Amino acid sequence: MGDWRRTHYSFQISDSVINNVVTVIGWISSKRDHGNVLFVQLRDRFGDIQILVKRKELSENIFDSLKSLKEHSSIAIKGKVVEQKNSSNEFEVIPEDIRILSVSNKPAPFLTQSISSIGIDTRLDLRAIDLRRNHLQNVFKIRNTILNSIREYLNDNYFVEVNTPKMIATATEGGAALFPIFYYDREAFLAQSPQLYKEQLTMAFENVFEIAPIFRAEPSRTNRHLSEAMSVDVEKAYVDYTDMMDYLDNLIRYIIQSVNDKNQIELDSLGTELPNVSKPFSRITYSTLVENLQKSHKYIRWGDDISPKLLKDLFGDEFYFITDWPSSTKPFYVKSKKMDPIAEPNNGDDPRMLSESFDLMYGSLELSSGSTRINNKGDLMDNMKKKGLSHKAFDYHLRVFDYGVPPHAGFGLGLERLLMAILKLDNIRDATFYPRDIDRLTP
Repeated sequence: MGDWRRTHYSFQISDSVINNVVTVIGWISSKRDHGNVLFVQLRDRFGDIQILVKRKELSENIFDSLKSLKEHSSIAIKGKVVEQKNSSNEFEVIPEDIRILSVSNKPAPFLTQSISSIGIDTRLDLRAIDLRRNHLQNVFKIRNTILNSIREYLNDNYFVEVNTPKMIATATEGGAALFPIFYYDREAFLAQSPQLYKEQLTMAFENVFEIAPIFRAEPSRTNRHLSEAMSVDVEKAYVDYTDMMDYLDNLIRYIIQSVNDKNQIELDSLGTELPNVSKPFSRITYSTLVENLQKSHKYIRWGDDISPKLLKDLFGDEFYFITDWPSSTKPFYVKSKKMDPIAEPNNGDDPRMLSESFDLMYGSLELSSGSTRINNKGDLMDNMKKKGLSHKAFDYHLRVFDYGVPPHAGFGLGLERLLMAILKLDNIRDATFYPRDIDRLTP
């Protein structure tokens, strides 16, 4: 590049710089060759700039070099800005000098202007090139707004952003969906969740959140599962699960409003209208939902998990909460509540126990789970025993409860699933930069 540096981004090419000499830098997104005239679309992180290149106005070597360049090559242009009244491009840059910064040796197997012209595996094999497509550029600009709006909302509500370990000694959720790793001379695991750490951190900071990867070794090949995902984890002291549903409801509506305010161009380009969130999200208990499904002749028993296919028949594209799940379906740290009078007998004559818990759904897609947490050491140890978990393995967590852990509640929200839901993406892999699933560990 030598001493060349960008003076203007694409969005800064406007009336104010007409007839000025600017330096613009980017990559060739498309090129039209009319013999002695070339029309080059130069793209930077904000958009395209049209470059009008005429043989007679440049040296033969520069013109021929530019003529031979393929899409995705990077160039720098120093030239004059002119207005184009009879063109879809309001402004063009007429080059005075050009520097070729990198050369594309072969054409990409898909066009940057296409939505989905080729199989997703081919695209993912060249993900860095795939992410240059207009469609994904719009998706990830919206993703950036979502992340910023989450931080804005939580910071405004007195939450502290924290970071917790991603290499852990025991299973956070108590399940088998773990990735084991070698940690010096012993086995460790990649974290399924920051759950236990964020609970402990409420002792010091009361209100905490983390936006970070989680790892789930679930052998799923669906369009809604990832082995590595970004989770928005929120925990708050001196509240219960009903308060956290209110926080999550307000957070989602804040996100939707932020995207509508800041990304209308991207939404229009995607042809997407965000969900209407003018009213608080509806809430339905697990038991009532099971009753409704049984009335419509769906084969489901109390205590079963609820298939997305069953939910699809009952709920359209809307946000809603399913609350008060059976304790048997929830992790050991979730607080139980009153016995369910509707539930069928279990083990002869004991009614089944509910929990202070919720799932946030969008249509048939689960976006978030949350609950009131157990803050009494004895109750927590009893629940661990029921779940078949070793007290010794969780001693590092249990010992904190000797010092009075405050009542607290929280939730985890899947970033990719939220993006997939509100933008109606066909595949969750297009909501993350470099997807990890049962089949893919590269690039």
